[in-house]
Parts: sequence; C-alpha cells; structure tokens
Amino acid sequence: MPDSVQKVMPGSSDAARHRRDPVLVVDNLVVEHRNRTTGEVFRAVDRVSLRIDAGESVAVVGESGSGKTTLAMAATGLGTRGEGDIRLLGHSLATVSRRDLRRLRPEAQVVFQDPHGSLDPRQSVRSGFAELRGLQRERTSWITDAELLARVRLAPELLDRFPHQLSGGQAQRVCIARALLMRPRLIVADEPTSGLDVSVQADVLNLLREIRATTGAALLMISHDLAVVRSVCDSVHVMFRGRVVESGPCEKVFADPQDDYTRELLAAMPGARWRARR
Repeated sequence: MPDSVQKVMPGSSDAARHRRDPVLVVDNLVVEHRNRTTGEVFRAVDRVSLRIDAGESVAVVGESGSGKTTLAMAATGLGTRGEGDIRLLGHSLATVSRRDLRRLRPEAQVVFQDPHGSLDPRQSVRSGFAELRGLQRERTSWITDAELLARVRLAPELLDRFPHQLSGGQAQRVCIARALLMRPRLIVADEPTSGLDVSVQADVLNLLREIRATTGAALLMISHDLAVVRSVCDSVHVMFRGRVVESGPCEKVFADPQDDYTRELLAAMPGARWRARR
C-alpha cells in the first residue's frame, strides 16, 4: 500500500458500520431547465436511476451536453432537482431541511473540472485549508496541512503558494486534498483530468484509485473519456441527451456494448478496435 495515501481517513469502525448502506441512490430523476429568453423547457436529465454503495466506483460518461454533470450536481444537493427521488446517505433530498443538508455537505465532496476556477485566487493553499478547518473544526482536526499535502504527493512548500503559482496538476491535487480533509463518504470527480497533460492525468487517476482503496469512500466519476473510466471505475452509465442508454460493469460494457452510442464512444478511443454501426 503506497505510503502517500495510507490511513487517509480515520474511523475504520465507521466505515465498517456503513459498508452495507448505499451512499447514493438516484431513482427516476428528471431535471429540466428553462430558457430565460424563449421560455422553452429543456430536459437535461430524463428518468435516470443509479446506485452507489460504500467503497464502490461508478462512472457516468457521455459527450458535452449529455446531462452527466447536471445529474451529479443534483445528486449531491448542489443543483436543480425535479421529479424522482435522490437519497444521499439515506436522506431524501426532497424532504431534508436546509440545516440537515448543510450537515450532509461535508460527506459528499466534489472535485471540479477546472481546479484553478475552484480555488480562491486571493487565498494561499494554507489559508484555504484554514477556512475549511474553521467551518468544520472537529471533522478536520485529524491531520496537519503538511501531512495532508503529502497524502496527495505535494511538498509542504506549496502551502504558501497561491493558485496562480500552481500547475494544473498541482492545483487539482490541492482540490483533492481539500476534499479529503472533510473525510467524505462520497467523492464526485467531475472531469478531474480534463485539460491536464497525459502524464499528469495518469498521476491524478492513480491518486483517485488509491484514495478509494484506502479510505473506503465511494467515487462518482463524471467523464467523456471511456479510457479514464475503465482505469478507475467498477461500473458505468452511458448518457446521451439526458438519458442512460446503457449501463453495467465496465468490462462487460467495453467488451460487448449494446447501444450504438456506446460503440461510437468506444470507437473514438485511441487505438480502439470498435467501429461504430450507423
């Protein structure tokens, strides 16, 4: 087990207690957006269901505009919800109070696509950690800032740097560290390697794999890249125009795709042998 991520989160007894409980259940979800100019209603998520158990890694893949990020934001209480039910850590988001939702938020942490856009340009890495610690003192007291950076393979010297002084890969690791600080039971990674160099992408994916293996946190990966999904996730849901057109274990979907859109995504992979049927 790599030293960099050993014992990232304490409380193994808590993990054992919740092992059988689903972390996230999305049941027949519909999310619609209205064009403010024309009044036209667009259905971004159309009757989508999924389930993520403790320690499981699930991917939602599709092209830009397929509805995958809208689904992820709704599922974590950060976006618009419509029809259907979302149960986050056993709590229905349709009935939970705002106070209880705030209490749930630390349990579900999101790592966004643009790391520099996720960080306050006025805050050093150290100041950003300090702000989170001030909001969640008991939850974040388990580790020092330097130790936290070591978990994501960053040197302690970076604590006094500002976002513009970090490379894309460094900034994304800082975002992952901020998520880990909260000891979440669910990590949502929304295109976490987009825009990064290939070698840096591999490092970030390795880090996410190790975090999942060593912390017991569930992972919801949002991506347009099937190669990224295959290297990290157990199962995959393929979205097209707001609907899930295919789902199942990654290896099964990769080996024997049933939907033409899935075949198109596979055919677009570098070195792919699939040829999409028209």
